[in-house]
Amino acid sequence: MAAVYQALHRRASSLLCRLHSTYVRKMRYLNKLKEDDSLCRQAQTSGTFYLFHNLSPFLRKAGKKYLVPQLSAAEMRRILEKFPEAEQRLEKSVLIGCSDEHIPHFALDLGALEKSVIESELQGSFTDLRKALFVVDGKDSPLLALAQSLLRWHDSHQYCSKTGQPTQKNPAGSKRVCQASGITYYPQVSPVVITLVSDGSRCLLARQPSFPPGMFTALSGFCDVGENVEDAVRREVAEEVGLEVESLRYSASQHWPFPSSSLMLGCHALVGAQQAEISMDSLELEEARWFGLEEIVEGLKREPRSSKQDDGSFLPWFPPKQAIAHQLICEWVRQQSA
Repeated sequence: MAAVYQALHRRASSLLCRLHSTYVRKMRYLNKLKEDDSLCRQAQTSGTFYLFHNLSPFLRKAGKKYLVPQLSAAEMRRILEKFPEAEQRLEKSVLIGCSDEHIPHFALDLGALEKSVIESELQGSFTDLRKALFVVDGKDSPLLALAQSLLRWHDSHQYCSKTGQPTQKNPAGSKRVCQASGITYYPQVSPVVITLVSDGSRCLLARQPSFPPGMFTALSGFCDVGENVEDAVRREVAEEVGLEVESLRYSASQHWPFPSSSLMLGCHALVGAQQAEISMDSLELEEARWFGLEEIVEGLKREPRSSKQDDGSFLPWFPPKQAIAHQLICEWVRQQSA
C-alpha cells in the first residue's frame, strides 16, 4: 500500500510541476493569444515590438556589440503618430513569442514608411538579416528569423489561391482566412537537409557563387515530395558532389528563414574513404573540397573580415555560431579530437 501511495504521490507531483512550470504556462498563454483575438489586441497595448523595414531587422550599435531593441507599445505609438494611419499599421504586427513574465513580443514591418526617419528617431539602422545573424547575440537570432519568416509569409499570402479574393490576418498573425471560400491558411515550413559529409578523417565543405568570398559550409538541399530525411541526404550528396553515402546519423534541427521559412535537418554522413573523389555539380556549386582537422580548427577561429590575404584571395571561413552548419562542423571536430 505504501508503494502504491508513493507512486501516486510522485505522479501527482510531476503533473503539478508540469502544469505550473514556467514553460507550460508560457506556451498556454501564447496559444490563448493566437486563439483569442480580443486578448491578442489587448496584449498589443502592453507588449514589446521588434521592428523591420522590408524584412530587414532594426539594430542598434552599442560599442562593439549590435543590440536588437525591443520597443514598448508606448514607444511604438509615439513613432507611428508621426505617420498617417498609425492604428492600422499596428494591426499588421505578428506575435512571435513572450517572456517568462508573459510580456508578449510582436514583430512589425514598417516598409511603407520612410526608413531614414525611423532610423534617425531610434538611433539605429535596418540591416539585412543575413548580415544581422553574424553580429547579434545568439538568443536574438531565432526570434529575428521567426519574425522575418512570418512577416514574409503574410506579405506573399494576401490573396486566396482558390478565389483570388483578399485574405484576412488574425491579430496574432497565426493564420489568414478567405471570407469568400472559408479557407484558412496557416504558415508552413519547407524541410531542408543539411549534411556534413566525412570520409573518416576529413570533412567536405562547399560554396555557391552567391556566398561571401571565402565562406564554405555543409551541403544542403530541399526534401523532394515523397522523400524521407535519409533519402534526401543520399540524393543531395550524390547530386552535388557525386559521392555515395554509406551511413548517416541525425544531429539536430533549426528553423532558417532563407530563402523563405525552412526547417534545417542537420545530419552527418559517412562515405567510403576509397571512393571519396569529388565530382562536383558546377550548376549548384562553385567549389567543393575536403578539409583536414587542422584546417577546420583554424577556419573556425577566422572571421570574414580577417580572411582576405595580401594577394586578394580569401582563406576559408565558416558560418556563424547561430547556424546549424557551424554546430555540425564543431561536432565533427570534437569527434575527431576524441
